[in-house]
Amino acid sequence: MIRTATEDDAAGIAAVYNPYIRDTVITFAYDDVTVEETAERIRVILGQGLPYLVVEEDGAIVGFAYAAPYRPRAAYLHTVETSIYLAEATRGRGLGRELYGALLDALRASHAHSAVSLIALPNEASVGLHRAFGFAEIGTLSEAGFKFGRWIDVGYFQLKVA
Repeated sequence: MIRTATEDDAAGIAAVYNPYIRDTVITFAYDDVTVEETAERIRVILGQGLPYLVVEEDGAIVGFAYAAPYRPRAAYLHTVETSIYLAEATRGRGLGRELYGALLDALRASHAHSAVSLIALPNEASVGLHRAFGFAEIGTLSEAGFKFGRWIDVGYFQLKVA
């Protein structure tokens, strides 16, 4: 089941996200997020009229996707940055495609004109997901991040949603 997140989902979302922080370069965060930080992120994003979705299985949060403002300057108002994360046990079953499709549908009903996704490279699964939805690769920032003792390139992908 895919639905809009609430602050009550913060613990489940943090449980999905924190392994990415601890074990991967997919996110450039270094420290686990708290339930309180996660609840605040949900509150802020929904308060900006942007989608924050969760996917549940058997009553448990197994993934989430959201869109956040791309940059704070006024001219960027209609450009958003998208993110999606799934619990490891659920990957490869099509849930990501279903969840990301719902996110993009919600963006089409919002004020968004353009969606941007930043992908730590290499990440074949994420690149494939974005290409499947029509995102175009628009560039790469070489050695943009540093985590786990190595430099990481970041691919920029964009889709016009309006």
